[in-house]
Amino acid sequence: MNISSYEDLLQAARQQTEPQRFLFVFTQPELPPGYAEEQVKRFHEGRGGVLTPKMVTDKALDELGSFADLVEESRQTGEDWKVVFVACLGGHGGVMPTSEESQEPLKKMVESIQNGAVSNYLAYDRDGNQLRFS
Repeated sequence: MNISSYEDLLQAARQQTEPQRFLFVFTQPELPPGYAEEQVKRFHEGRGGVLTPKMVTDKALDELGSFADLVEESRQTGEDWKVVFVACLGGHGGVMPTSEESQEPLKKMVESIQNGAVSNYLAYDRDGNQLRFS
């Protein structure tokens, strides 16, 4: 299935034979340590910086509604973000992974994002537009 929207992602998860737990890492662009003047210019043009993880959460598929619902729930934390990365953790034998079992994969997601390795994740901006990184 071609996933081109958040709703497509939810639909794909519903079609899986094993229950899915969603992993979310919310990030905010920032200037990297020791940035150069050229990086500042690109950053202010919206073309540079690094995506810094600000908060993480995991949710069962049945806890998820629309992308607007996710944005509203995140707003209640008071933490600003621009890009959310999403992955799914599949269950085994019809049993969904617990929130506790998702902590190590979430930690690895954060580390991957900090290292710029984001190709294994889907990414969305605050408006729900799916993003592609090169």
